[in-house]
Amino acid sequence: MSVVLILVFLGLALLGMPLAVAFGGASLVGLLMSSVDMSIFATRMAGSVNSFPLMAIPLFMLAGELMIAGGIMERLVALANVVVGRVQGGLANATMVAGAGLASVSGVAVADASALSATLVPPLKRVYGLGFASAVVAASSNLGPIIPPSAAMIVYAFMAGSTVSVGALFMAGVVPGLLLTAGLIITTTLIVRIRGYEETSDRPGLADVVRELVRSLPVLLMPVIVIGGIVAGAFTATEGAAVAVVYAMVLGFFVTRELKPSDLPACLLGAAVTTSVVGALIAFASTLTFLMTIDLLPMKLAAAVKDVTTDPLMFLLLVSAMLFVVGMFIESNAAYIMLVPLFHPIAVAYGIDPTYFGFIFVFNLVIGMLTPPVGVVLMVICGVTNISMGELMKHVWPYLLVMYGVLGLCIAFPPIVTTLPRMLGY
Repeated sequence: MSVVLILVFLGLALLGMPLAVAFGGASLVGLLMSSVDMSIFATRMAGSVNSFPLMAIPLFMLAGELMIAGGIMERLVALANVVVGRVQGGLANATMVAGAGLASVSGVAVADASALSATLVPPLKRVYGLGFASAVVAASSNLGPIIPPSAAMIVYAFMAGSTVSVGALFMAGVVPGLLLTAGLIITTTLIVRIRGYEETSDRPGLADVVRELVRSLPVLLMPVIVIGGIVAGAFTATEGAAVAVVYAMVLGFFVTRELKPSDLPACLLGAAVTTSVVGALIAFASTLTFLMTIDLLPMKLAAAVKDVTTDPLMFLLLVSAMLFVVGMFIESNAAYIMLVPLFHPIAVAYGIDPTYFGFIFVFNLVIGMLTPPVGVVLMVICGVTNISMGELMKHVWPYLLVMYGVLGLCIAFPPIVTTLPRMLGY
């Protein structure tokens, strides 16, 4: 039955159906084929989204919307510019640093891509041209789900169950996120030097750095308060997301004073639309994964994988190869919802650290957001800047190599991922 369900899902998806509808259609076929009562359809859907941890997703998204509407983006960009302004390719590298800063606020690559492309592509375009400017913004936006807080990690932890902590996944992303940011900056500097881009902006001095650091201090405190509170056990990830919303409103109304009551409906609507997409995917996919479970697909898959290899490292490489293909064709949230319940138990059976496997899984699908034809970050950038997908990919591929390089380091040297969570007691 599982093979039929997968074929129905892929068929509906290839016909252009929304992925939530494809999940629902496949689930309906499975219910008709099985002896399961039809009422389970509604019960599973309602139960899957009736979850306290999932509330963190709309709250973090709302916090990101509020920070952008409140002018926080401008302060992050200004700080990033003075920090790396002396480096060749300063404007492009400032975008990378700003992307890392925005990632520590929103945790959603699509939202970061929309904000950064609208704000930074025009000045970048004047110096580097549209192609490279768009590629820089695309690469910096993809830091969102790696650097905590990360909506992707929340979805993964929810689908994996009690064996994975959101806080542990957040901490697992810190060191790789910093390595990835450094790698992107080095790559950008090399490209600027090789291509001989001429920049005319003034080099910032120490006084500029101090001034922008003071201006941005309230913004920089947000991830410290939210992530620090979650790690210290002061509040859960969901409560931390609520704290982030309140903090973002305080900053917008009283610090930057750019957030207006009239901005709130648009912020709420933006967060609601994105959340509804994730919620619909989870609701419909929960029935599909339930049917696959009663068909014993996880156990069959585990047995098949163990027939291929008993080496945990080889298993990781096989999963990464599979996710490379999946990321090219399936939206990442749909992939988490469909594949985590299947592969997470197998990883545990191999003796792989659940937090480590979760991070590797997320990292693979995050890279998929920059691979055509269904790279959602690429689509957002193309939509905002009107650049063609082919032209954008000519400039994005060096950044993809960097991302796969960091992923390879994380697979080869697991302590890069696991040391910080273990030091903090996870």
